[in-house]
Amino acid sequence: MTTSLLDKPTAPPAPADRKPRRNLTPWMLLLPGLLWLVLFFLVPIFSSVSASVQQGNFDDGFKLTWHWANYKAALHPFWHQYLHSGIYSVATTVLCLALGYPVAYFIAFKGGKWKSLLMALVIVPSFTSFLIRTIAWKTVLADHGIVVRVLDHLHILSVTSSLGITVEHRVLASPGAVVFGMVYNFLPFMILPLYTSLEKIDARLLEAGNDLYCSTFQTWRRITLPLSMPGVIGGTLLTFIPAIGDYINAQLLGNPNTSVVGQSIENLFLRQTDGYPVGSAMSVLMMVGTLVLVMSYIRKAGTEDLI
Repeated sequence: MTTSLLDKPTAPPAPADRKPRRNLTPWMLLLPGLLWLVLFFLVPIFSSVSASVQQGNFDDGFKLTWHWANYKAALHPFWHQYLHSGIYSVATTVLCLALGYPVAYFIAFKGGKWKSLLMALVIVPSFTSFLIRTIAWKTVLADHGIVVRVLDHLHILSVTSSLGITVEHRVLASPGAVVFGMVYNFLPFMILPLYTSLEKIDARLLEAGNDLYCSTFQTWRRITLPLSMPGVIGGTLLTFIPAIGDYINAQLLGNPNTSVVGQSIENLFLRQTDGYPVGSAMSVLMMVGTLVLVMSYIRKAGTEDLI
C-alpha cells in the first residue's frame, strides 16, 4: 500500500501519564496586583479587625482579648457622628448628581470640538491638593465675603437658617458649608462616569425620538436616561463611598455640632492613649455599613447596569 505525498505525518500519541503543561504567564502578570491587594488591603483590614477586639493602652501595649464590648462603645456614644456622616454623604451624592448630570450632558452632546477642553476644566482643579481646595472654601464662604452678602441680600440665609442648613447669618461653620465643600471636591467623580456613559449614546436615537413627536423631556426620560444609567450608578458610587468617610470638610468648614465619624476616629487614634480598640471598631463598623449599603444599592439597581 503506497502513501500519498500529501499525507501529513501524525504526531506520536502522548503518554498516558504525561500531564498537560500549565501556562503560568497569566498568574505571573497578576502577581504584582495580588501582592498589592494583600499588603495594602487585606493586611490593613485584618489589622483593624484584630485591633477592634483588643485591650490595653499605648504605653503598656495592646493584647488580643476578644473584647467585643469595644463595638458597643463604638456605637452608642457616637450615634450623632454616624447620622451626620450618612446625611452629609447622601446630600452630597444627590447634589453632585443634580449638578453633574446637566454638565456631563452639555459636554457630551453640545461640546463639539470643545469637549476635551471642557473635560479638562472639570479635571484640572483635582490636580490641586484636596486640603488646599477645602481651605479655599473658608475664604469663599467667609462672613464678610461676596457669597454671604449676596445670599443675605436675597434673604436666602433666613430661610436656610430656619431649615438648619446655615447658622444665623453665617454660611461658614455650618452644615451647609460642609456639604458645599464636599460637593465641590467630589463633583468630578460624578461628572466623569456620566460623561463617559452619555458620550456613548448614538445621537440617531435622539433624532428618532424627535421624529416620533417626543418632546425634549420625553426623549430624555425614555431614551437618554435609561441609556445613561450605568454612568448614574457608577457616579453615585464613586461619590458616596469617599464622601461617607470624609472628615476634612467637616473639620475645616463645620463646627463641633457637625462632627462626623472620621473626626471621632482621628481623635481616638491620635489623642487618646487607649482609644485604638474603639477607633478600630468604629472603622470596622463604617466599612461593614458602607459595604452593606453599596451591595444593597447595586442589587436594587441591577449589577448589569455597571457593565
